[in-house]
Amino acid sequence: MSSQVKIAATYMRGGTSKGVFFMLDDLPPAAQVAGEARDKLLMRVIGSPDPYGKQIDGMGGATSSTSKTVIVSKSERTNHDVDYLFGQISIDSPFIDWSGNCGNLSAAIGPFAIHAGLVPPSRIPENGIVEVRVWQVNISKTIVVHVPIVNGSVQETGAFQLDGVTFPAAEIQVDFVDPADGDGAMFPTGNLIDDLIVPDIGTLNVTMINAGIPTVFVDAAAIGYQGTELQDAINNDEAALVMFEKIRAHAALKMGLIDDIDQAKQRQHTPKVAFVAKPSSYQTSSGKTVLASDIDVLVRALSMGKLHHAMMGTAAVAIASAACVPGTLVNMAAGGGEKQSVTFGHPSGTLKVGAKASETKQNGWIVEKAVMSRSARVLMEGWVRVPADTINAF
Repeated sequence: MSSQVKIAATYMRGGTSKGVFFMLDDLPPAAQVAGEARDKLLMRVIGSPDPYGKQIDGMGGATSSTSKTVIVSKSERTNHDVDYLFGQISIDSPFIDWSGNCGNLSAAIGPFAIHAGLVPPSRIPENGIVEVRVWQVNISKTIVVHVPIVNGSVQETGAFQLDGVTFPAAEIQVDFVDPADGDGAMFPTGNLIDDLIVPDIGTLNVTMINAGIPTVFVDAAAIGYQGTELQDAINNDEAALVMFEKIRAHAALKMGLIDDIDQAKQRQHTPKVAFVAKPSSYQTSSGKTVLASDIDVLVRALSMGKLHHAMMGTAAVAIASAACVPGTLVNMAAGGGEKQSVTFGHPSGTLKVGAKASETKQNGWIVEKAVMSRSARVLMEGWVRVPADTINAF
């Protein structure tokens, strides 16, 4: 039997997600660069691929929210503290999607960077807020994480309640700077609403946006939903999951993210697919009542082929960006008109996200910054162990 190798790691919750965090220099040399060695190591850490879908022999939690890894290093980029690389690991397939960011875990990068000594002590107040400037490597964007400091240390506990997380914690503001796609228009087709032809489903009105994370929005009623659905209503319906994947794949093709429909299988993390509806009262997964008057719009989103239990942070940026542009499906479901923030209802509760959109002659619609509150906490730190043959093969 192979012996095991220890690798320094930190297990953290960020927003409604959690993952295993590594310093780049702590990884074995072969895994410090992109490629097969890195992917196999991280999959083994998480416990994928697992045909049972449970990730029992790894750190993953058998959901898209908990099958995640993060690699952090000191940034050499001007005005940035750290570089942050995110890997979304498939549960049952030997695959890591590096195509997008995790907005929830973005909140944890600031505290992790401070704990790891990547922020100069001179920048850390005795009491107050320290801004950690993060370069998000997957999407080449800047994120600013506002970390609360008490008595010279990161404040992780507090009274801030985030729907989708059971226990309260300290509030962390996360700014996604210029979140639209840096290589193209925020609306990749140039349209606020497109006709998307999906075989066996029909032609759907959709809003496709590259902000936070590439996302396609569909009107809930057009596909037979109300927008108040919880996880079981979608995730226990195989026909529904097949439908959503078809929508996602054909949207990916129309957005220019893939060249052939079959490539969608190798790009599971992006784009996201979400459906929206006008406000309506409903009960959350924890039994709490959300009133129609509490929200501007209802949104349900899928991640890695399943309805998310709350909302992905990057998808929240996409929601806010689309809501603040008059004429999109999200904006119209939210009542139309100009907006600078939106409060949306998701399966676990509500979330308010700010975004300032403006239309320019040169680049069309742009969003300068999207802002939301998250929380984060170190759950465990030390080492993960992986069988030595995972590393020795390289």
